[in-house]
Amino acid sequence: MIKFIPYNVFSGEENMRIDNELLENAIQEQWREPVFRLYGWSPACVSLGKNQNDAFIDKKYLKDTNIDLVKRLTGGRALLHDDEITYSFVCPIEYLKHGENVTKSYVEISRILIDKFSKIGITLEFGGSKKVNTKFDYCMLISTGADLCYEGKKLIGSAQCRKQGYILQHGSILYDYNKKLLEKIFHEPVDTSEITCIKEICPELTKEELIEILSE
Repeated sequence: MIKFIPYNVFSGEENMRIDNELLENAIQEQWREPVFRLYGWSPACVSLGKNQNDAFIDKKYLKDTNIDLVKRLTGGRALLHDDEITYSFVCPIEYLKHGENVTKSYVEISRILIDKFSKIGITLEFGGSKKVNTKFDYCMLISTGADLCYEGKKLIGSAQCRKQGYILQHGSILYDYNKKLLEKIFHEPVDTSEITCIKEICPELTKEELIEILSE
């Protein structure tokens, strides 16, 4: 049985604190079952990967536009959390059939999302690894086998961290995106042939309806 924490909206700092507390509580109390959480961000927030340098970030611009800045527990590159739904999943490694294998564990956990999206006729597949162009600071421009795509375009980017026999995986489900804002923050062109969002795939589906589907 998966414990579900319903969708709620928090600041970037609060969201990272909650994810961290879920992981720490799982370790301390030796949870045997997983936890699945949905959340949003207010105000919008840029999250940096655990080991990512923030030199490219114009902190004054973020402050002037009321965008928060946080570090994630997980690795990878920066994300803008704005018009999206974010999920986190915490479980013991042994809960998964292939928990010790990082790549296969991504596949197992992400099956939850694949199944939920299939209910509304959206077929997702795992991204194929592409050669990484290191100038890209924006995570969604890079596709790996851990990501979920729709018709070859990245829709959900995920990342993991592991600690004392437990996994935290969280990820960004793009409901919509602001191309101009992304390019302003990350100082690079956003190739819309590489990413997609729910508004493009299924424009009649509201965010509230999607949250309800993901909550089932």
